[in-house]
Amino acid sequence: MPATPGRIHVGIGGWTFPPWRGVFYPKGMPHKDELAHAGRQLTGIEVNGTYYRLQSPDSFARWHDETPEGFVFALKGSRFVTNRRVLAEAGPSLEKFFASGLTALKAKLGPINWQLAATKQFDAADIDAFLGLLPKALDGLTLRHAIEARHESFRHPDFVAIARRHGVAIVTAADGEYPQFTDLTAPFAYLRIMGTTADHPEGYDAAALDAWAARARRLAAGQGLDGLAAPVAEPGPPTPRDVFLFVISGEKERNPAAAMALISRL
Repeated sequence: MPATPGRIHVGIGGWTFPPWRGVFYPKGMPHKDELAHAGRQLTGIEVNGTYYRLQSPDSFARWHDETPEGFVFALKGSRFVTNRRVLAEAGPSLEKFFASGLTALKAKLGPINWQLAATKQFDAADIDAFLGLLPKALDGLTLRHAIEARHESFRHPDFVAIARRHGVAIVTAADGEYPQFTDLTAPFAYLRIMGTTADHPEGYDAAALDAWAARARRLAAGQGLDGLAAPVAEPGPPTPRDVFLFVISGEKERNPAAAMALISRL
């Protein structure tokens, strides 16, 4: 009997962006209702605000309550953790981040994306130590971690091996200026696509949307990414996995339309 495919979540970065008002959000909609509206149109959101400052337990609980069952929030890890020369020394900042109440999201807590500075170069011992600091569970919730490397020096088999050993996903950043990694190292895949343009009402043309939807389905079924950069290391065994795909950056005003177009294909 074939394995059950993983779940696919598609969304955008954040939900507060003035140009979306009257376009993604109906004209005149109160700002306080925007998250609930986004939750009805999308299946996930990557929260950038957690990168800049700690949120409160009340905020996490409110986000949980304003979105439907099955919705997920991926969180950007705190800059006070990732913007440092030695990541292995991030223990105290990690403790503060995980004490901020994020488990109030309950089952809607998605992966945490530890996005590294574009200037951060690969240091095997430091990355190994950092990933070893990341907790596997908190308040009874299993935690999922992803790392977004944005320097070419991370294109190294040792990086893939370290991430795989810790069960941390390597973020696939596509259609943008940063290196593209396609190695699958965790029970889930985390994709950030950044190529929307004003030329297309849905951000991408139909062929590109079809291709991204097909990639998401392949990942969920246990296959690899195709049509992108070659993996750095040998792939692991085929494993169905949950997929988190966020339309980020690019022509930001088009991103909700791109995400909804992908959801319609899935």
